[in-house]
Amino acid sequence: MSAEQKQEYLAEKEFVDEKFDIERSSINLEEEENSPIPEVAAIVSNKDDPSLPVMTFRYWVMAVFFSLLLSFFNQFFWFRTKPMTISPLVIQLLAYPIGKFMARVLPEGRLNPGPFSIKEHVLVTLTANCAAGTAYAVDITVIQKVYYGQDFGFLANFLLINCTQMLGFGMAGVLRRYLVYPAAMVWPANLVQVALLNTLHKDEDLQPGQWSRYKFFMVATGAMFVYAWIPGFIFPVLSSIAWVCWINPKSAVLSQIGGAGGLGVGAISLDWNTIISFLGSPLIIPWWAQVNIGIGFFLIAWVMVPIAYYTNLWDAKRFPILTPDLFKIDGTPYNTALILDDDKLLDPIKYAEYGPLRISTFFALTYGIGFAGLSSMVTHTWLYHRHKLVAQWKQSREHSEDIHHKLMQAYPEVPDWWYGALFIFMSVIAVITCEVWHYKLPWWGVLLAIAMSAFFSLPVGLIQAVTNQQPGLNIITEYVIGYILPGRAIANVTFKTLGYISMAQALTFTADLKLGHYMKIPPRAMFWAQLLGTFIAGLVNLLTANWLLGSQENVCLRTSKDFQCPSARTFYSASVIWGVIAPEKMFGTTSIYNAVNYFFVLGFLLPIPFYYLKKFWPNSALEFIHIPVLLAATGMMPPAQAYHYTNWLAVGFIFQFFARRYHPEWHLRFTYVLSAALDSGTAFMVLLMFFAFTMTGTDMPFWWGNPDPEEDGMCPLESLPYFPLPPKKAA
Repeated sequence: MSAEQKQEYLAEKEFVDEKFDIERSSINLEEEENSPIPEVAAIVSNKDDPSLPVMTFRYWVMAVFFSLLLSFFNQFFWFRTKPMTISPLVIQLLAYPIGKFMARVLPEGRLNPGPFSIKEHVLVTLTANCAAGTAYAVDITVIQKVYYGQDFGFLANFLLINCTQMLGFGMAGVLRRYLVYPAAMVWPANLVQVALLNTLHKDEDLQPGQWSRYKFFMVATGAMFVYAWIPGFIFPVLSSIAWVCWINPKSAVLSQIGGAGGLGVGAISLDWNTIISFLGSPLIIPWWAQVNIGIGFFLIAWVMVPIAYYTNLWDAKRFPILTPDLFKIDGTPYNTALILDDDKLLDPIKYAEYGPLRISTFFALTYGIGFAGLSSMVTHTWLYHRHKLVAQWKQSREHSEDIHHKLMQAYPEVPDWWYGALFIFMSVIAVITCEVWHYKLPWWGVLLAIAMSAFFSLPVGLIQAVTNQQPGLNIITEYVIGYILPGRAIANVTFKTLGYISMAQALTFTADLKLGHYMKIPPRAMFWAQLLGTFIAGLVNLLTANWLLGSQENVCLRTSKDFQCPSARTFYSASVIWGVIAPEKMFGTTSIYNAVNYFFVLGFLLPIPFYYLKKFWPNSALEFIHIPVLLAATGMMPPAQAYHYTNWLAVGFIFQFFARRYHPEWHLRFTYVLSAALDSGTAFMVLLMFFAFTMTGTDMPFWWGNPDPEEDGMCPLESLPYFPLPPKKAA
């Protein structure tokens, strides 16, 4: 590959991750054949030892244990009012000392083939990656039971979860030829994991008195476990110090602007669980990305939304300023049950009598921003990456081999029919499940959803492999089926899950295959490891959800203290908007929200002027403006609140800007370990608190640091509309 061609693949700013710096000089490669991609050549070893053990007894023990642990933790935390996610990075850190310990104590032989190898470690990580995410189809089960009064039973739920999680695995078998084998398909996020794995498996050169990463991890985890009790149980006011609202709690405007349930201006959180609830850890997100998110958040949440709200756009003042809830025209809650028939389908007569659905102006604008983000991704990709994508596509078709692909020839490849059989089997299961249990999604609807996910998997995968950005199909899928099958809430969310998650899972599996490719893991071992993690996760996710739904009172309702399920409530609102009411009534020409459709055009055009401005002023601050990331800034709102963003950005500034610039050695050595430690300490505290206090019905006594929300809310008007609600009619 020529120098000019190599330059074509140089990492652009949008996916440069500072963690690459940690290993720039950690791998000593000989002057011989290497990857033509500079980033890969700098981090990924061009050597392999096929004799290293992989699927050992140690692997099976740790893979099953960590998959059970991670899938339970993350599903449990998903239900909580303050959700959080345990990153696979935690498992990656814990697996190493446990593997070394097992290698030291187990008897030599089949149970202990020798030192704990990096390949075992990678395979444990891959399995944990597959078990880390909560199954999207669990949302369907939750809203059916909680909001629609339906329960199709464990078998139906289990089959739906497994087919939506594993359909993408079948697609990955086809995608690997284009997204895994070619050297041009970098998957930059994987280089982070490669760097950390290489770091762990080489001896640390410690100076006298210097802490190892593991000592730092254990101390930080213990410290966070102790500290988390203060804002999490003893002194909850520290979770949201809304001092602006406290100036005059009786002022509706101050409450909406400064309250934690409003725009959160000035609101401070000293609770790690609150800070990472929806956005993940700010310690591992590059500063350039955080700047884009901050600009997008400021323009959308603190400029666009207040202007729209206080000018009363779409009767905004009749509703709270920031909420995913559903309302009638007069601002009272919308009772969806009153417009459904016995089959949970829209009854046009009941709907005409009850009246149209209204949502907060902020919620409507977030859909518009979502439309703009989707179309801007198309334009941005064409403007900035078209030459790169064409070059990579040509290289993919030529099946050009780099050193890593050549080294992988030492291992038997997974036959195509394995993937094909899995894809067909899961497609059949999806059709049978939807037909037998009357999800109101006909067989052709299932096949259309699968076809959409399969069609978009390759082009979206090409984008993600280069830019680390994955355009989501959630809005477009619910939009399409909402027009085809209006009035069917469960059919809509089922179609969305099949169409959106199947593609997302396909790319998750493909990314993991590329990680295994870099680390020279036998493909057949990867196949079974990914299946294992996915199956365990689906089963544990469902069992955990059923346990919480059956054991906790008022679960997923606002009246619950600890388990309000903010994501499920937003998912339910979407099922009503796109499924029950459907886009024709909600966003059609007769709707007051029709204007949000023009955001498709706005998003399509917006990257163009910035592209040419960057050409006119090269090497300026404009280089860091990434329109799709900027538009996706508020993608988690709702259910995320504004103060989640402000505190997340503040912590990100401390570590990803200040620490990296002024204390680079400490940053490279400890920042990412610290992130895992803070997550771990908080998670252990929350679980202990749940079993010790929540399950026994024991509450912290009320005091000014833990006020009774029913009597002494410190910002009582933050979640109320500007205009007072009409008085309730006498019974």
